[in-house]
Amino acid sequence: MSRSFLEFFAGGGMARLGLGSGWACRFANDFDPVKGAAYRANFPDAAAHFSGEDVWTLSAEDLPGADLAWASSPCQDFSLAGGRAGLSGGRSSAFFGFWRLMEALDAAGRAPPLIVVENVVGLLTSRGGADFAALCAALAGRGYRVGALEADAADFTPQSRPRLFVVAFRGEPPPALCGGGAFVTPAVARARDRLEGVARTAWADWSLRAPAVRNTVLADLLEPDDQVAWHPPELTLRLLAMMSPVQRARLEALRAAGGRQVGGLFRRTRREGGQSVQRAEARFDGLAGCLRTPRGGSSRQSLVLVEDGRVRTRLLTPREAARLMGLPESYILPPRVSAALHVAGDGVCVPAVRWLADALLEPLLDALPAPRV
Repeated sequence: MSRSFLEFFAGGGMARLGLGSGWACRFANDFDPVKGAAYRANFPDAAAHFSGEDVWTLSAEDLPGADLAWASSPCQDFSLAGGRAGLSGGRSSAFFGFWRLMEALDAAGRAPPLIVVENVVGLLTSRGGADFAALCAALAGRGYRVGALEADAADFTPQSRPRLFVVAFRGEPPPALCGGGAFVTPAVARARDRLEGVARTAWADWSLRAPAVRNTVLADLLEPDDQVAWHPPELTLRLLAMMSPVQRARLEALRAAGGRQVGGLFRRTRREGGQSVQRAEARFDGLAGCLRTPRGGSSRQSLVLVEDGRVRTRLLTPREAARLMGLPESYILPPRVSAALHVAGDGVCVPAVRWLADALLEPLLDALPAPRV
């Protein structure tokens, strides 16, 4: 059965790729020119449905009807790494630009039966939970059943990237999809229990089957050692000197053990003894750290290779970042490194979207009487 969707804040089209060929994109938007160029480069039909306009400049008349509206709204104001301004923040307030369009579609009798809002997990606690409660109340006030799921890209690709998916459905969901489970995490449950009024009444503990077990680790996605640029030895030594004593001891243990180990490394600022100290922190659990958009050198993820007693470091390449997001090898990345990392680091994990669609979104739509749109 063919299904249709609208994709807001589409970025490079990762939600579209995750939904797959069984879904038809009727409209997509993103006002970031770098992301818009990536979207157009990868989807030949973009001229027919992609808009580079700010969501606030769009109107309901610009939008066709669809089964699903997907919104990966800007997350910086919700992020635990950001200022936590909440829905009142300039960037995340773009959500209200999206929501006014949904309200207008509803008033015209063309509201999609499904809405997905994807964001960082910090949305659950932003402003003491007030932002999440406001989001749920807005959705519930328009007649949607609302629930939230926390899923980590690590279930699908070797990248630690927890994300929140708020799923709203206008219809009566099948009982099998409402029993809760592992993806209604304690953090989601605490946010749910703080809800009041219509938001609490409309809540649904979505139940999804577990995804297939991931069979890749970080090392599997990397370029051959002789095809990438490694840091000069003096830079590697500076990074190692920035490690805490505990981190350095772990690295020395790996060096002494022999063999080959690959880890991801970020530079972070920590408070130690009342002072801010920049630390290099590495993990060797087979996962990369959460990809970020490259707004500064310290936000770029590095790799640490320990092999036969030798330690080398380098930056993660754009293609490796794309693989960590589940993008196919055929995906056309922007030619500039910073632009390519921006597109990858600000997207949604492609196989996580496919799992969500297969395990929840498509069964919900199948429960609706036809025709839907």
